[in-house]
Amino acid sequence: MQKKYAPLIAFLAVLLLLAANIAAHAALCAPTFAYAGEKRIFLTFDDGPSTVVTGRILDTLKEENIRATFFIVSDRVRGREETLRRIVREGHTVGVHSATHDYAAIYASDETLLADATACAACIRRVTGVTARVYRFPGGGTSAFARQSALLREHGYTVVRWNAVCGDEEIAGASPETLVRESIRTAGNKANVVLLLHDSAPHRATAEALPAIIAHFRAQGYVFCAY
Repeated sequence: MQKKYAPLIAFLAVLLLLAANIAAHAALCAPTFAYAGEKRIFLTFDDGPSTVVTGRILDTLKEENIRATFFIVSDRVRGREETLRRIVREGHTVGVHSATHDYAAIYASDETLLADATACAACIRRVTGVTARVYRFPGGGTSAFARQSALLREHGYTVVRWNAVCGDEEIAGASPETLVRESIRTAGNKANVVLLLHDSAPHRATAEALPAIIAHFRAQGYVFCAY
């Protein structure tokens, strides 16, 4: 009896192993699940879109076959609609950062926070047809981060923080080489890295640093993911 069913049992075992492998690789790029033995990095860009910097970053990501996440400021979209559409067309994730990046106005109340997020999401949907599902607080948030995060989750957003920076906002006048070193330093030995970078107009050095940043983390065995 056992010999009779041995081929079937072997076939089912192969199917189960295949299913497990597919599930594991699907989980690899899911923000909330870890896959044992794999290291992941999420390249996240705030404050765009800009014409030149975002374009150069997209060129690099296309050359390297990497997907990233762009948290946009919607009052910077006018005149750059095609750049925003390109982000979506090339397979990247677009998230809500803010409509205005005006901290005082955004954080005046829960109502103004939600109104700002809604305005940004509406711009993304109007220009690209995409409904944004991820959110990053302007400036990283306030002391009310936990409560406001819960509020945004109630409205369908996943709030994304970061655990490493390239230093393009923290270090005035940083060279591309400095940005590469700061990315490596702040990422440390983390198995899952969410790297904060910026693609607004003043950040040309970030675009210049990106190829070396990618090369380093790829050499360290990281898989590049988007939200």
